[in-house]
Amino acid sequence: MIKLQESGEMYLETIIILSGKSNKVRSIDIAEYMGFSKPSVSRAVSILKDEGFIDVDNSGYITLTEKGEKIASNVYEKHVVITNLLIELGVSQEVADKDACRMEHVISDETFKVIKKHYAELMEKKTM
Repeated sequence: MIKLQESGEMYLETIIILSGKSNKVRSIDIAEYMGFSKPSVSRAVSILKDEGFIDVDNSGYITLTEKGEKIASNVYEKHVVITNLLIELGVSQEVADKDACRMEHVISDETFKVIKKHYAELMEKKTM
């Protein structure tokens, strides 16, 4: 998988989250969601577009390319699984979400695979 800086991963994750709410994502939506300035988001969007992670149409709507979708999905899955596992372990929703946001960018694929398996087994036992 292509390695992207944490900030790039955060933008791609934000785009996939916003795409789930509305299929029309613009830079202003990203800026509002992330709490960043419009110029900062505009610069990041330009870089992500130049590197082939996103497409921007003539109306300014942003979509993930296949390459961008792969990274965004991976980061978002890590976020969700880690957040849910931390909550199951007794961490508050707010802290679990913040911690998962940091962890999702540094955790190895090997470690995440084991965590994901453990979490699935934990959830399976809960439903029995």
